[in-house]
Amino acid sequence: MQTLLEEFYKTDLYIDKFHDRKISLGEESYQINGVSQSGKTKLVKHYLLGLKKNTYLYINCNDIRIDIDELNNSLSKFCIQNKIDVLVLDNYLQVITFVNVSQLIITSTLHHPVDILQTIRLYPLDYEEFLAYEHKYDSSALNHFFQLGGFPSMHKVHSDLRHLYIQETLLNALDNVEFDILKFCTKMMSQKISAFTIYERLKSIRKISKDKLYKSFDALVEKNYIHTLEKFEHSRATKKIYLCDISLKAALTTDKHFGRLFENMVYLELLKSDVTCYYDEQIEFYMPHLNEIILCMPFSDERALFKKIEQIEAFIFTHSIEKITAITMNTEGSISHPLSSVEMLPFDIWALGD
Repeated sequence: MQTLLEEFYKTDLYIDKFHDRKISLGEESYQINGVSQSGKTKLVKHYLLGLKKNTYLYINCNDIRIDIDELNNSLSKFCIQNKIDVLVLDNYLQVITFVNVSQLIITSTLHHPVDILQTIRLYPLDYEEFLAYEHKYDSSALNHFFQLGGFPSMHKVHSDLRHLYIQETLLNALDNVEFDILKFCTKMMSQKISAFTIYERLKSIRKISKDKLYKSFDALVEKNYIHTLEKFEHSRATKKIYLCDISLKAALTTDKHFGRLFENMVYLELLKSDVTCYYDEQIEFYMPHLNEIILCMPFSDERALFKKIEQIEAFIFTHSIEKITAITMNTEGSISHPLSSVEMLPFDIWALGD
């Protein structure tokens, strides 16, 4: 193991051109959690390349040459002998024992409850981060975002290989049951669906127990491959399902439904803004602390918005909604309302706003 650690220590790290994320690393110890291809490794390597070469040790725990028992027996001594200040355990495995260093950084799809580590949730690129990869900021950028989604690596994958690339990434990151559940959720994105319903659908095409499906479903939620949204004041009601990235829709199914894809994209922007929200009947997103409603109406006009407001009038007055924003593809405007500020905003303007 000593020889392998020496190799890790002496190997020069390399990353392609780095585009800044909204998250950066300081001198604290971290665990960085995120789905595969969300950019965890590149973020860590970018940080390490700003340090002196002999002060850090980077270990990718997926390296099949690593013997865990030998690593646990020799890592602490190696760090002391070489005066390692910063230790990175990329793709961390829980069986690896932490050692005493000035700064410890681990990356993982799963969250590990470790008090000494500050948790960072790294999601795929949001629209503002995506624009750093674009050569021009016009309507083509938004169309490109719909095509590529938020995985940073997709910018280097040729168009004829993108779907296969995502499929292979997911097959490597998930077990067979998790993959089948995710594939089914892709068909049901932005809709109300329960784990029991998924079980009922999948048991007809594969042998699976209810317990196994429930555990795999919970694992996908814990790893943030899928997200669930509660109905307002009805925590037991069936939750809505959203995907970790919109690119999964075209990669895992041929089903077409732009409205649901658009709603998923809006949800991810809200998720990365760390805003608490819920859904309600005919209301995509309600944010109680902001007294605001978000409606997803990609191809609607002011007339359609007026009709929509009429349908949710009771909710607006009952909860004293102060602001209603209808997110569109390119329509901008407003309508008058006695209680609320009501406006239509194109997605790119809304996503880049404060």
